[in-house]
Amino acid sequence: MKILYAIQGTGNGHISRARDVIPLLQQYGELDILISGTQSDVKLNYPVRYQLFGVSFIFGKRGGVDIFKTLKRMNLFRFIKEIWNLDVHQYDLIINDFEAVSAWACLLKAKKCVGLSHQSAVIHPFSPKPMKTDWLGYLILKYYAPVNQSYGVHFKTYADKIYLPIIRQEIRDLKTKEGDFYTVYLPAYSDERIVKVLSVLEVSCKVFSKHCTAAKKVGNIEIIPIDNQLYLQSLAACEGLICGAGFEGPAEALFLQKKLLVIPMRGQYEQQCNAVALQKMGVKVIESLKLSQLDTLKLFITEANVVNTNYPNQTDAIVRRLVCENVDPYYTTTAESFSFSR
Repeated sequence: MKILYAIQGTGNGHISRARDVIPLLQQYGELDILISGTQSDVKLNYPVRYQLFGVSFIFGKRGGVDIFKTLKRMNLFRFIKEIWNLDVHQYDLIINDFEAVSAWACLLKAKKCVGLSHQSAVIHPFSPKPMKTDWLGYLILKYYAPVNQSYGVHFKTYADKIYLPIIRQEIRDLKTKEGDFYTVYLPAYSDERIVKVLSVLEVSCKVFSKHCTAAKKVGNIEIIPIDNQLYLQSLAACEGLICGAGFEGPAEALFLQKKLLVIPMRGQYEQQCNAVALQKMGVKVIESLKLSQLDTLKLFITEANVVNTNYPNQTDAIVRRLVCENVDPYYTTTAESFSFSR
């Protein structure tokens, strides 16, 4: 059986999750990997058959996506060409983690596409959402990478086919301790904005930045270029994490029983939904990184508000169910406990 696993390359969460999903998919057949997008700082460590440009969202420095840079780098002709040139019919199973090229290629060429993503869970009617719906943001989540069938991951199991987070093995293997500093990852904010606000707090912060090329220290703030191993070490040893309201970062902090404060990106409906879900769980949420939010930040620092969660490893069960429910029953595979025959 030939399988295509298509992964969104904007941000780090999709790539991080894929590193644990890929070896499980390889048990079921010949696996090709497709990545589109250019904003990930995490290496996949597996051969990639298709490295496409797709549609990449560019992080800004004021708390949201930089629309101008996103539109400037967008090439509609190239996107359509990538869709047209992708031969999806050679595959028996196509799995999509919010990746636009393969999703639209399948839609336009009448090929089944199965979603395995956080976004699939976010738009589910039973998942938490803000009181006011951002309809444009909702439509982007729904139609950016359309699929025929979906399996989602979220902070809680809000419905059938919504599973708990896929926590990468690197995180599960960490030996944690409670340090006297905070790890910060806010890629949509400039280093200057982060320093301006967090320097007022009487606590040390290690800021992992997409905007600097060399480490530096400003008062109580240490700014470090993005490095996966250094980030893991910092996360394991910190008292808490301050980050955007994405999915993998907050989920990893919750798994490690770290204090967590999230700041949803402006104009990002997915992160607004995540913030609502996290707030219902007891996580601190602020609307933006501003001096006007200092009282909430100081309260977060002084309180021992760790949210208790239990995220067992369900990755094998998720992949097994997805494959069992979406492959032709006449296929036979050597994977343990998975065999179809005539």
